[in-house]
Amino acid sequence: MDILGIVLAGGKGERLYPLTQERAKPAVPIGGKYRLIDFVLSNFANSGIESIYVLTQFKAQSLMRHLEEAWRVSDFRNDRFLTVVPAQMRVGGDWYQGTADAVYQNLNLIERHRPELVAVFGADHIYRMNVQQMIDHHRAVGADVSVAVLPVDIEMATNFGIVEVDDDWRVRAFDEKPAAPKAIPGEPSHALVSMGNYVFNSDLLIETLRADAKQADSRHDFGSNILPSLVASHNLSAYDFHKNRVPLDFKGEEASYWRDVGTLESYYEANMDLRAISPSLNLYNRSWPIRTLGYGGPPPKFVFDAESRTGVAINSIVAEGTIISGSKIYGSIIGQHVRIHSYCHIEDSIIMDWVEIGRGCRIKNAIIDKFNTLVPGTEIGYDREKDRQRYTVAGDRITVMPRAAEKNCWTTIGWQ
Repeated sequence: MDILGIVLAGGKGERLYPLTQERAKPAVPIGGKYRLIDFVLSNFANSGIESIYVLTQFKAQSLMRHLEEAWRVSDFRNDRFLTVVPAQMRVGGDWYQGTADAVYQNLNLIERHRPELVAVFGADHIYRMNVQQMIDHHRAVGADVSVAVLPVDIEMATNFGIVEVDDDWRVRAFDEKPAAPKAIPGEPSHALVSMGNYVFNSDLLIETLRADAKQADSRHDFGSNILPSLVASHNLSAYDFHKNRVPLDFKGEEASYWRDVGTLESYYEANMDLRAISPSLNLYNRSWPIRTLGYGGPPPKFVFDAESRTGVAINSIVAEGTIISGSKIYGSIIGQHVRIHSYCHIEDSIIMDWVEIGRGCRIKNAIIDKFNTLVPGTEIGYDREKDRQRYTVAGDRITVMPRAAEKNCWTTIGWQ
């Protein structure tokens, strides 16, 4: 095979707590029916990369179940597969010590297939990317390693690896999460950051990971150790994500849309982007589909209540199996198999699967995780101090209800 895909899906996602209380970060639901990992896997699949290993570690059960059900690949050829690889401690007795160590502990998988190139991508970003265009760039410039990059506001750049390039976009320095990021020359308000997506020549990757494993003072991380160690001796090329294109951009779509959902605030805003009237990333663009598990549930249903004269969802995404009865939903994302009873008002919120909301509830600027039941008259998002006493409040406006935090009356509300 020419290209092997490796997806790093072991992240704890501590800043996304409590959404990561019982699941790995790549398994966090988004957009009503997807998981974060669906974006990178869709990019690989749409780019023709069909040999993929997904490396997992922390709280992986939900993620593994999703991959088994949504991404199972069957073929008689051994070069077409998607395989989940749990942390196995094949090398030593430790869990993965860093992103590079995760791949090092699974070098046998690379050596088994001996691909020309290895695409090492993260699993927790939201974007569309034609990976083949990055691979074409890698080959055209004769790179040993290619790093996908894009400019971000310099105030936000401390959360990323900063890449310095020359006029030919050859990497001259790599600084992982610096306190004072260096700006792009001529653009003092922006820094060039790594997206955490890399294409390696296979032999170099194997050689470098083995050398790094012997370094006792290494963090065994691609951004902190592997890339900086290669800058002076090898051809590291920065691939400009702004040049990447999928077949067709819908009206309003941001051609190089990419969001890191490392915090509750960024996760919330990314969901709000998806439900916008002209979304920056349009889930309905079938030229580059985002694939996921099809549950085969019934279509969503809207019940008009004669007394309240409502039963609507405006500027919202509503997933299959959901019933909205006599309530008003504005600017929200409603997951699968949700039940919303009469006289509710839900605004700018994310309601995940299998949630039941009783009569007369008012919810705004909230994230309600799976398997919750809200008793009639519940209010969330209107009194922040009261919200803080029971739930997590992110920033000054987003209330997060953990998975199954309110479930005492799942069968007692009754359908109205």
